[in-house]
Parts: sequence; structure tokens; C-alpha cells
Amino acid sequence: MKLYQFVVADKNEYVLSKQILRSGTSIGANVEEANQAQSKADFIHKLSIAQKESFETDYWLRLLRDSNYLTEKQADSILNDCQELQKLITSSIKTAKTSLNK
Repeated sequence: MKLYQFVVADKNEYVLSKQILRSGTSIGANVEEANQAQSKADFIHKLSIAQKESFETDYWLRLLRDSNYLTEKQADSILNDCQELQKLITSSIKTAKTSLNK
């Protein structure tokens, strides 16, 4: 949300910033839904949506960087966080799938 506020206030950019806000907040919303899943399959499904949203967020971050709305340093810091989140979600999905198939 702070990135959205920064890009809107400091760069007067509204389209990309709205996209990053939407996909970025969707990650957390879907993880929250996964925590309340009704089954292991539902859990995996919700985390898979969060994973897709994290990859979309990664795309918007790279686009903001490549269009010079973010500096390389700013983008790299947030991209690293996003990629770590992707790894965590991917690992959770793999673990859940393994336990589902047992």
C-alpha cells in the first residue's frame, strides 16, 4: 500500500500503481482465505491463487522499474521480498500436496 501511495503521490502514475495495489493485496487476502480452508485441496487452491498473484506483482514491479517509476535499488529491494514470498508460498503448496497424496 505504501508503494502505491508513493507512486501516486511522487510520480503521478495511476494505472500501474493500481495494478500493483490490486495484485499485491490479493496475495495476503488469498493466504488468509487459505488459512480458513475447508479442506487440504481448498488450502492448496487458495495458496495457488496467492502464488499467481505474487508472480503478477513481480511483473508490475519490474514494469515500474523498467519505466523508471522506481529506481533500480527501490525495485530490487521490493522484488527480493516478493520473490522470497513466492518461495514460501511455493514451498507451502508442495508440502500440502505431498501430505494430500499420502
